[in-house]
Amino acid sequence: MRIDAHQHFWRYNAEDYQWIPEAGLILKQDRLPAHLQLLLARAGIEATIAVQARQSLAETDWLLQLADETQFIQGVVGWVDLCSPLVYEQLLHYSRHPKFRGVRHVVQAEPDDSFMLRPQFLHGLSLLAAFNLTYDLLLLPKHLRAAAEVAQKFPDQCFVLDHMAKPLIREQIHSPWEEDIRALAENPNVYCKISGMVTEAAWDSWKLADFKYYLDVVFDCFGRDRLMFGSDWPVCTLAADYGETVFIVQEYVHGWSKADLDKLFGNNAMNFYRIPTA
Repeated sequence: MRIDAHQHFWRYNAEDYQWIPEAGLILKQDRLPAHLQLLLARAGIEATIAVQARQSLAETDWLLQLADETQFIQGVVGWVDLCSPLVYEQLLHYSRHPKFRGVRHVVQAEPDDSFMLRPQFLHGLSLLAAFNLTYDLLLLPKHLRAAAEVAQKFPDQCFVLDHMAKPLIREQIHSPWEEDIRALAENPNVYCKISGMVTEAAWDSWKLADFKYYLDVVFDCFGRDRLMFGSDWPVCTLAADYGETVFIVQEYVHGWSKADLDKLFGNNAMNFYRIPTA
């Protein structure tokens, strides 16, 4: 099964989606499964993981409802309040849904760069493994060292790094991103999504060569068993359409064996998110 391991849905309103930039007019409209279905078919993608874009339990409820109604949504990464005294009850409730696969918090928006090291947050993370839930790391490069510390604290917890931690592709800055991402990758419980690159490049003038250094690094340090493709649709449309986003990765891995391509475009995501084969 070919899987897009990272995409979003929303019914747009300005209050809930304040993170959309002023220049992001293309995103300020509803983006629902019907809008994505044809794009998936054209790209030969059969299934997706829908990831939260709002930090509310209502978002998790809505994504799970969409997953119930939409065959191609094979998993949901939702939000629960990992710092809440009620986090156990929230996890118990959502883990009963067969498509609830993991949790994400928008750490990149937290003013405290060490947010993930807060005792309340660590307590919430410590509960995920008991429910067989994954955790998506939404970070900026400055958060990578804290993320490595967290991954070491919970060796039995499965983590996946979203968007390669958003390296500064537009500026072609490599350090300390490279050193810190290599340190994170030393933890075998951490995977990485090849996603979100085009929006970190120059939106209207990126070239394939812009991504090579960053792809070289993550493919070298995570290997072929801990990487998965994600489109970051519809956010990617700020800089590229769905087909172009897929093409960037396909072109980089041109010449790979079918077995390795199957890992990158499906099997690794299926294993990580526990997607059933039938």
